Amino acid sequence: MSRTAATQSRAAGRAMGGGAAAAVGIFPHQMGFWKRIFGRRRASALKPQRLDYLNEALALERQGDYDAALTSYRLALRDHPNDPRVLQNMAIAFTKTNQVDEAIRHYRRALEVDGELGGAHYGLAFLLLKRGETELAIHHLKLFLQKPPRGPDAAKWIDHARQTVARLRREGPS
Repeated sequence: MSRTAATQSRAAGRAMGGGAAAAVGIFPHQMGFWKRIFGRRRASALKPQRLDYLNEALALERQGDYDAALTSYRLALRDHPNDPRVLQNMAIAFTKTNQVDEAIRHYRRALEVDGELGGAHYGLAFLLLKRGETELAIHHLKLFLQKPPRGPDAAKWIDHARQTVARLRREGPS
């Protein structure tokens, strides 16, 4: 580069707000590259980003990888120990991996956090039925039916809960 061109380049850099670096012909976009190479970044720029473990777990569940999903749910629970969505989704994943006791424990924990969590009442009721705890299952189905979910698929879950309660009442105590 000729002397005149270099002078014009430095003057343009100063005019663009490039400061001392621009004065010697190094533009800010070039300095970012060198800062990354040599690690000269502000401490605030080095803060690790938190992963969205809940969404990662949901994606893994959709793929059928329940063990990996449970790992991601555990990480999400570490970050948000009282998040009923995480607890309920963990219970569902434990149910799908046939870990009934863990599923029941997580449904109960979700209900401690949010006692009106309909999905947790519903899921817990059917797990309790598997264990032969009919009266407690009916109790949770009734709680589910007191505040039923809304949405396009809700009717089938509500009907299933009603039919189950009616059948269990006809059969009597087990």
